[in-house]
Amino acid sequence: MIYIKHEEEIDLIRKSAELVSSTLALMAQLIKEGVDGLYLDMMAEEFIRSHNAIPAFKGLHGFPNTLCISRNEAVVHGIPDNQPFKNGDVISVDCGVCMNEFFGDSAYTFILGSASDDVIKLVKTTEESLYKGIEAAIAGNRVGDISYAVMYHCEKLNHYGVVKELVGHGIGRSLHEAPEVPNFGAKGKGPMLKEGMVIAIEPMINLGTRQVKQLSDGWTVVTKDGKISAHFEHTLVVRKDKAEVLSDHRPIKEAIKNNSELLK
Repeated sequence: MIYIKHEEEIDLIRKSAELVSSTLALMAQLIKEGVDGLYLDMMAEEFIRSHNAIPAFKGLHGFPNTLCISRNEAVVHGIPDNQPFKNGDVISVDCGVCMNEFFGDSAYTFILGSASDDVIKLVKTTEESLYKGIEAAIAGNRVGDISYAVMYHCEKLNHYGVVKELVGHGIGRSLHEAPEVPNFGAKGKGPMLKEGMVIAIEPMINLGTRQVKQLSDGWTVVTKDGKISAHFEHTLVVRKDKAEVLSDHRPIKEAIKNNSELLK
């Protein structure tokens, strides 16, 4: 069942999404060579709990940590570990919180140090495709219009692999609600988008094949060909003429500007 949110509920989701954005901005300050994922995870959990919120991922279906940190060929659901970050790493950080009984969810991909033009273009295109999807998230369209916008930008125009096994989702009192929001599909297909629907759009795009596999840890999803993957995500509400984005990547971008080790 797809839940239409009242404005009071949307305000609470916005607050949760803004806390996620602030957490990711803190991560953008902390990511450096020699730092590891477990340190980021610890700092994220402390920050979230200091704001009277709960890490949404920790314990969900048994996931052990606050953040999903997916490096290089890891697409999503990477478990933070003690392996130090190094120059050239492509690091996707996905974060969710629950505050006042409502959830927020967002993700951002960072490039540490230098990277090839191919990798830089992949990350840039993946981020662009998120906003292409958001442009289609207006009342009267269908989920397939979002899906097609992402797919067209990444697959048709740039020939990247669009992951099909993992999708975006509705969000509210639960982290994952109906409808599913794939990154592939056809215009005019899928559930109708209505004002007040709150969804998370999250393109997961691979430099090579779209094929993925899950590692033996039961969580981490990686590209089958070992090539780089990128991931961006926003929580947003469907409106009549233009979607309202509830999470905010601007504080993350400001933090990146002030971190000399992250690629601008």
